[in-house]
Amino acid sequence: QVQLVESGGGLVQAGGSLRLSCAASGRSFSGYDMGWFRQAPGKEREFLAQISWTGGRTDYTDRVKGRFTISRDNAKNTVYLQMNSLKPDDTAVYYCAASSKSGLLRLWELYDYWGLGTQVTVSP
Repeated sequence: QVQLVESGGGLVQAGGSLRLSCAASGRSFSGYDMGWFRQAPGKEREFLAQISWTGGRTDYTDRVKGRFTISRDNAKNTVYLQMNSLKPDDTAVYYCAASSKSGLLRLWELYDYWGLGTQVTVSP
């Protein structure tokens, strides 16, 4: 089992930045690829970014490429999502997830463990 806890969400004005953190506990964190997703009210869960277990490979959806950066610190069992140039459309609950699989992991069904999420609200 891997337990994931997100933090760092909040209210920010458009154009601002936030850094989300996802702290992992339980089984070895370093063996898992990690992803960030978000879900806005009335919408499906949306893939944002993925990082391989070594940190050597990342993948982003086009909607956030160039604005968001995923990173991880395996020594701290933590994955991060730096979000810049935030827009009101970025308002959602943000989730981190861990997958025992490798390769492109853009589908939420490919992830084994999920956090409870952290709310991000971007005001105009």
